[in-house]
Amino acid sequence: MRFAILSDLHANLEATNAVLADAHESECTHFVCLGDVVGYNANPHECVEIVQKMDCAVVKGNHDEQAALDESSRGFNALAESAINWTRAHLTNEDKEWLRDLPMSRQVRDFTIVHATLDTPEQWGYVFNNLDAAASFTYQHTTVCFFGHTHVPGAFVRDDGVKRLKVDQLTIEEAKKYFINVGSVGQPRDGDWRAAYCIYHIEKNVVEQRRVKYDLATAQKKIIQGGLPRLLADRLALGR
Repeated sequence: MRFAILSDLHANLEATNAVLADAHESECTHFVCLGDVVGYNANPHECVEIVQKMDCAVVKGNHDEQAALDESSRGFNALAESAINWTRAHLTNEDKEWLRDLPMSRQVRDFTIVHATLDTPEQWGYVFNNLDAAASFTYQHTTVCFFGHTHVPGAFVRDDGVKRLKVDQLTIEEAKKYFINVGSVGQPRDGDWRAAYCIYHIEKNVVEQRRVKYDLATAQKKIIQGGLPRLLADRLALGR
């Protein structure tokens, strides 16, 4: 059994399709989405449809929440605000209802999924360091929890204390707890433009980080032609 763990698709259809193709080639049997299906890129409706058709476990991201609202978003910078207003206009009422009804967190098999943090998921806090991760570990009741939101892959491990590790090929030990960021499919921010996701090899107790090339030029062209801020196209190539 292999779970493909996807997060922060952000309406990037080209990246999403490339990751799904890689996951199928890697013989993934199950799929999970950690939220932020929409926002920033030019295919929000199409990405919602793809995740719906996957019929997999999904949790809500902050962009999903804001896209489903009628009023202006709260706490977004000008770039994100512009993109979320554009996104609202390109989603159907049914899309918005589906996004609105997504849960904040849930357990899948014997692991947990959340978009941001486990301690206060509705506040959309960012986990960048050991102290941030420690708060979520307090509320983590499974050995493994996958999260996203920062667009930066990596893992926090709690044993005697909390430390940060790269994922790459991470072996899960039952005596420890793992809070694992799978990175972003649609807008990586770790300096690598390639789409990021993880595969959880259940029988082997291994989490594998994957990076996938996609049709970047087409994704950028859609952003510009669609009337979204050009900076959103430029940053894709930088992985920032």
